[in-house]
Order: sequence, then structure tokens, then C-alpha cells
Amino acid sequence: MDLEESTNITFADLGLCDELQKSLTSLGYEEPTPIQAVAIPAMIKGSDVLGQAATGTGKTAAFALPILQRLYLQDKRGTKPMALVLAPTRELAVQVSEATHRYGKFLNARVVPVYGGQAISRQLKSLSMGADVVVGTPGRILDHLKRNSLALSDLETVVLDEADEMLDMGFAEEIDAILAKLPDKCQVVLFSATLPDKIQGIISNYIKNPVHLKIQKDALLKNTSPLVVERAYVVQRSHKHLALGRVLDIELPQAAIVFCRTRDEVDRLTETLNGRGYRAEALHGGMSQEQRDKVVARLRSNTAELIVATDVAARGLDIEQLTHVFNFDVPSSPEAYVHRIGRVGRAGKEGTAITFAEPREHRLLVAIERLTKKAIKIDKLPTLKDLRVKRMEAIESRMRTVLEESDFEQFQVVVDRLSEEFDIVEIALAAIQSFYSVSNAGPDFEEELPDLMQKIPSGSSKNRESRSYGSTDAGKKNKTFSRNESSGGVRLYINLGHNEGVRPKDLVGAIANEAGINSRDIGDIEIKNSFSLVEVPGQIANNIVSALNKTTIKGYRLRAKIDEKSFSNRHDGGGRARSKKKR
Repeated sequence: MDLEESTNITFADLGLCDELQKSLTSLGYEEPTPIQAVAIPAMIKGSDVLGQAATGTGKTAAFALPILQRLYLQDKRGTKPMALVLAPTRELAVQVSEATHRYGKFLNARVVPVYGGQAISRQLKSLSMGADVVVGTPGRILDHLKRNSLALSDLETVVLDEADEMLDMGFAEEIDAILAKLPDKCQVVLFSATLPDKIQGIISNYIKNPVHLKIQKDALLKNTSPLVVERAYVVQRSHKHLALGRVLDIELPQAAIVFCRTRDEVDRLTETLNGRGYRAEALHGGMSQEQRDKVVARLRSNTAELIVATDVAARGLDIEQLTHVFNFDVPSSPEAYVHRIGRVGRAGKEGTAITFAEPREHRLLVAIERLTKKAIKIDKLPTLKDLRVKRMEAIESRMRTVLEESDFEQFQVVVDRLSEEFDIVEIALAAIQSFYSVSNAGPDFEEELPDLMQKIPSGSSKNRESRSYGSTDAGKKNKTFSRNESSGGVRLYINLGHNEGVRPKDLVGAIANEAGINSRDIGDIEIKNSFSLVEVPGQIANNIVSALNKTTIKGYRLRAKIDEKSFSNRHDGGGRARSKKKR
């Protein structure tokens, strides 16, 4: 069934015990979300559930509360768990575990998280002491099953949270092995943002007569906060770090997350920002759980002001003092954008979401606007003049605070001496100048950035869709190269092919993204088992090679070089079989 906003429904109406209602009240929950209003009664009844819902719809409470309600009805508790929740990442497993523990605090619920990156000895001890609910990643759950440290014989409910993510991350075999060990009458609940074909096998093999729930996109967007101000800047890739620094200096966020697409980009940007004087911390899947916990703790304690993160690593983060979300890269899907910016503008607080879009990424902004039905304002980048005005305003504010709160008696002698030689206004100006020099010491983004908005009129999404963000009017770096120019095209040898699952669109995307050229300037593509050949404009081939050798495709390190053999054949009149480029 499609879920609409429920009206006049309370948690008491859903059949939850007083202890659960008490914990929900203490947490500030007032009424159930649409998916909670339907999923909770269905699960309490014992039905299998198939829910299509993304992060931010309240699905954690939708499955945790009925699990805890069943726990409340238990006559006695053994050492074996009565519920198991599978999650794709350590971060989400911890988030679900913590939420379940909070919901069940008046039931003394024993919730144990198990995941890779944490000492298994600690998990073995917790499981041996008894658990009501176990939350974990598929790999570590299967590890415990093989060690016989986790028994599923008393299991009454299993939940697959974000099933599509688990399958995308390669956990299909682990999930199948775990589900094959379930007791016959175990309730199976599956939540997934999408329901691709690969999930159908799980549904047909393990889910019986499920209650179907689906959150429509409009219902998802009702949970996005109107208090979030959304803006975008059009920036060439090579200027992005400068643009981010300029905007950070203007915005002065209390705490912020900067999203990047890849781990390598997270590390590079974090290093750049720290070199510029910001307190930035990296957060990505290549870090241990202990490292990730320390990063989040530093942001919460104001030791750090920025987290630079990938989408997967930031999943489940809930930081109360967060004021800004920056999309250093435009998210590949509109839904991912909604999830990112949903981290600010909570609990009645205002938030800001800022996206840095390359000229060729305007179509992604249009797709986001279509989903959210809300225009993203495209602004001009702040100029050096804007930055200096902002700094002067900050100094004025600071001076007002000092004037209102400080005792100046110990400094009076300095003013008295100087006033014998200088005008009192000059003394004040000198003091402000000194304060300005000290407060703005250190590295700075003191470089004027090109204005790519000069040729882009303001307007609606409909008008924006036909704009040419990459027109030659924006500067030489946007030039469109033709394969018919005198220097001709050459082929690049790339070390990845069918064996690594590479497709033509992967190569087109990597070259266009990393080298900053238009995808239509990429010529024929040939993908072999262990390598690929791609035709590109000859005059920028070396630049493309340099850019590609710093990136990855599907997690594999990319190595590119000019295919000298085909280059020679081309100029010697040698022919070759040409396969048409597939997009």
C-alpha cells in the first residue's frame, strides 16, 4: 500500500505498551510517521513486511518498536536473541542499536551491536551474557554463526535494513547464508529504498505473504525541513577547493559536513582544508570504527569544525549542532541529495545546504529540483570584496561584545600616552587594524575566482535545463574539443575491462569528470577482458592521462597511457576496426 500522512493517530493507538510510550515521550516523539503507523501494527500482528522506504522516513522506529513490544510480552528472557537486525554498514548498525536501546530503556532491553572493526572478544563477552536484540553487519553476523557464539534458534524476527545497500556492497552470499539458518516461523521484515531485481530472490525465498508498504517520494519530501536554505555555485573542478574555502569564510559554520564522492577525494580535500587553517577531519570507509568514533566526537565537542565524508561513512550521523551541509560534488541521485541535506534544519533550527556544481552538472541540479519541487538558487561566488566586508562585520561584532563586557582600566595608561601624540580616532583605527591582522593571520583563499555565472541568466528549472553551463564564453577551460581538429584523436589504453565490470558509461563518466571535458568529445570505446581503449582529442590526451591516473573506477585504481601503437597506425595510414561508442 502507498502511505500518506496519517492524521489523529498516536503511538497509544498502535498498541504499544506504557513503557515504550514513556520512552517515546521522553525522546520528544509526538506522533508516528506514515510508515510507523502501518508497519508497527503489521509487525505486532506477526506479518512479514516488505517496505520501500529510504533513510529519514522513520523506519528504524517502525521495526524496533514492535520488536520491543514483543519483548515486553515475553514471560522470560534467555541468553539467545529473539530479534536480529542486519545493516549494511558499521555506522548504521551502531545507529540502529543505539536507537533501539533508547526506545527500550524502560524495558531494560539488552541490545548488542556486532560489526567489523570492533574487537570480537568484546562482542563474544556481550553475547555470552545474553541479548534480546542483536544488530550487526552481515559479515560479522556470519562470523559469529560460524563460531557458534550466536544462536538463531529462538529468533522470532529478522530485519533487513537497507537491503539494496547490502546487496550493492556485495553481501548477497552472507545474507543468503544467514537467512537459510532462520527458524521456520521466524518473521522476516525487509526495508529498502529501491526494489531491484536482485532483491526479488530474497523476497521469493524467505518472505511469506508480506504486507507491502511504500513511501511515495512526496511523502519522503514532507519530512524535509523548510528551514534549510539551499544554494548552489557553478565552479570549475580545478577551482572547487578555492570556492569552498571562500564560502566557508563567508558562512562561518558552527559545524559542517562536506560530502565527497570518493575516499581519495575526502583525504585530499581534508589535507587541503587543514593546510588552509581549518579544523577538518576525514570520515570514510577506509577508517577503523575507533577512528570514526573519534572524528564524530571531535566535531560534537567543537574540537573540529568540519567533517569531510563519503555518503556511506556519514550514514546515520546525527549531530545536533550541525549548521551546514556542503556538497563538494553533486550527488549522483536526487534522493541522495535529500538525505544529505536532511541532516540540517532539524528540531526547528535553521540550516544551510550549499552545492558546488561543475558546468556540465546542471542536469543533476535539474533532477534534484524535479524531485524536491523546490528551486535551488544559483549564486555568484563571493568576491574578495565580499570576504573583506564579512570580516569587517565580524570585527565590529567582536568589538561590540568587548565594549559591552570588558574592564578597560588596565589599558587606560596606553590610551593616555598615545593620545598625547595621536588623535583618539587614529588610536582606535590602529587597534582595529592590529586586531584584523591577528584574527586573519595564516593561509587564506586570497585569489579571485572566475565568475561562471556571467552568461547564465536567473530563472526557473525549466529555463535552466537548456542553459549551456559549459559554453566557451565562460573561459578557455570550457572549450569544446573536436576530434576533427588538425591534431586528431588518439586512443588511451586503460588497465580495466570486462573482468572488473567496467562499462562504457563508467569510462565516459571518469574521463568527463576528472579531465573536465564534454562527454561528446570522447570517441570510440573498446572494452576487452583486461583492458579498454578509448579515443580522445589528441591535443589534451596527456592532460586526460594525468587526471585519470589519480582516480578509481568501481574501487579499482585506474592506470591510463597513450596507446602508442594505435597512434602510430593512425598517422601511418594503418586502419583498425572501429566499434561504436555505447552510452
